Order: sequence, then structure tokens, then C-alpha cells
Amino acid sequence: MTSQRRERTVAAAGARARRGDRQGDAPRSATDPRIDAYIAKAKPFAQPILKRIRQAVHAGCPGVVETIKWSVPAFEYKGPMCGMAAFKAHCLMGFWKGPLIKSMPKDNVTRAGAGWGRVESVDDLPDIKVMIRMVKEAAALNDAGIKVARADKAPKPPLKAPAYMLAALKADKKAFAAWAASSPSHQREYIEWITEAKSDATRERRLETAVGWIAEGKRRNWKYERK
Repeated sequence: MTSQRRERTVAAAGARARRGDRQGDAPRSATDPRIDAYIAKAKPFAQPILKRIRQAVHAGCPGVVETIKWSVPAFEYKGPMCGMAAFKAHCLMGFWKGPLIKSMPKDNVTRAGAGWGRVESVDDLPDIKVMIRMVKEAAALNDAGIKVARADKAPKPPLKAPAYMLAALKADKKAFAAWAASSPSHQREYIEWITEAKSDATRERRLETAVGWIAEGKRRNWKYERK
């Protein structure tokens, strides 16, 4: 091996060591520069709050991966885990499985079931050790594949179509037959769409469109259905 090649090999090994990617090292957290930018653009009061939350998340879950969802920072570990956001006068922090996190304080700021809905300063956050413990608990829930039980929603009662809508449907035999055979939820989508129009012109336009779609056997939001 030439001296130059040996030097390059040694330099490369040193770089790998500095990056911490040697075999046997603990997994490194994956950061996202978009979150750096999000924090930098936040108002001055919010920046230390966001930094503290981020610090706690990485300390509690070294394998966490940062990303942006719904335009705000999110942290994932074997699925969604928690997130944070900044607004004009407050920040929030939330956990996807917040109701299952037993270490979450109940007397700190406003607990919205999954976290804190209004954090105006770092002092409003729990102690950093408590936050780390919560993150560890959230990560453990994802490790175990535990899901939050969702309460079954009571079915909505059928809506009655207004007379002008029924008249338009009856004027088209194919549309009326399809309407009569459709489910209450199917009918509700169209009734709400038409009756919630802000103007007569909009309502008439929607009604005409609805009759055509119904005659073709289409649901109100058929454009967004998976094929």
C-alpha cells in the first residue's frame, strides 16, 4: 500500500469514528434540517420551547426520526410518536398515544388528552427528566405495538332531503332510482353538500352536478376514492 493510499485509509477511518458509525455504537437520531429552519423562523418566545421539546425527544428515544407533517415538526419511531408546533403566542406538544402515557403530569398547563395545548414559556413545560420519561414511555408503546382504543361513534340519523332536491331527482328516473337504492351515509353526503351552499346560485349548480353524479352511481367524493 502506498503512503498516500495509507493516509487516505486512515483519514477515512477517522471520519467514520467521528461520525459515530463504528460497529457496536448506539443508533444515532436522524435529524431533519427542515425542523432547524422551523425553529429559526419561530417567534423568539417559541424557540427555546421547541428546542427543549426536541432535546427531550432525542434524549428519550435515540432512534427517533424527525420529519414534517401537516407543516409542523413530527417525531417518528416505529410509527408516529409525538410532535410540536408554534403559533403566535403559544406552542403545543402532543403524543399520538398520549392517553396511555402514565408519566404525563395532569397538573401542568392544559392537558388535552395527548399533551399540552398551550405552552407560552419554557417554564410551562414539565421538568426535562419528566419529559424524557414520557418520551421513553411513548417509544415503549410503539415498540410493543400498542394502539389507543378508539371509541365507536354512534351512527348519525338519516337526513331528509329537501323538497326541491327530491323534485330534481325525480325528474331524472335513473338518478332517482340510484338515490333510492343508496345508503343513508351516501345520501347524507349529498344533502349536506347541497344545503350548506351559501348562495342560491351555488346551490343550483351543486344540485345539477349531484343529479348527474347520482345517476352515474357516484358518491359525493368519488374523485378521492381509491381505485
